[in-house]
Amino acid sequence: MINLEAVKFDEKGLVPAIVQDVSTKEVLTLAYMNGESLVKTVETRETWFWSRSRAELWHKGATSGNTQRVVEMRYDCDQDAVLMLVEPNGPACHTGEKTCFHEVVLGTESDVAGQVGASASETTAILSRLESVISSRAVDKPAGSYTTYLFEEGVDKILKKIGEEAAEVIIAAKNRDRSELTWEVADLFFHVMVLLREQDVSLDEVLAVLEERHAKKPSDEQGK
Repeated sequence: MINLEAVKFDEKGLVPAIVQDVSTKEVLTLAYMNGESLVKTVETRETWFWSRSRAELWHKGATSGNTQRVVEMRYDCDQDAVLMLVEPNGPACHTGEKTCFHEVVLGTESDVAGQVGASASETTAILSRLESVISSRAVDKPAGSYTTYLFEEGVDKILKKIGEEAAEVIIAAKNRDRSELTWEVADLFFHVMVLLREQDVSLDEVLAVLEERHAKKPSDEQGK
């Protein structure tokens, strides 16, 4: 737990707060907190800030629904800046962008080229966010949650659902039903990720295997 008394506020009673996605490590926003918003953040485990323009407290996502669940909070070596690692429930920026830092001011050609492939990192981010939500359900077990139900029923129920979803994928593919196929594959992905959490296997471990296979030379694939 962060020692709130150690945080050093400036002459206006504020401290800069950097918000970072706990899964992707992407910086989402820079805001300011006073003592009250810092306490509220710790108590509710959601981000609260001090609006310098409106001179009032604001709960991130109170109107938009784009809340940020705080997983971890730290301060820097001088205790005059706070870092929050969060699970975002939607975009951080009021413009609808995922991060407030979406405007590129300076970058190399490789950076610009990387923008073309941004969809790949976004896909990984989506899976990471899903993994985070599933992990939180496994710990908190909120009532009424389907994911909670799966964890409470145990591995046999999860495996049964994976089998059912795999069969649905096969049927959709045989019927050449594009819409149904995408829906059923999404269901299959979800239940597989629930199984990974139940078995204490991380998504990174699976991706590492795929990366290792992709990195192999063509000669390594021969004979399979």
